[in-house]
Amino acid sequence: MAKVTFTIADMHCSNCVMRLEGIEDDLPGVHRATASYRSQKMEVEYDETLVTVEEIAAAIRKKGYEPTH
Repeated sequence: MAKVTFTIADMHCSNCVMRLEGIEDDLPGVHRATASYRSQKMEVEYDETLVTVEEIAAAIRKKGYEPTH
């Protein structure tokens, strides 16, 4: 199991958090996604044999946010 932390500067409310944490359902291999609009961070725990950091970042972009790590 691997972890990656993204900075997501355009998160501003709890709806943003819920939307971003929804990648758990969107991507096979993502086991846990925890976002905080206060810290502007999102931590993702994932199985690196099933999904890549680039695929996770693309899923975040698809939801309308720009991740950096």
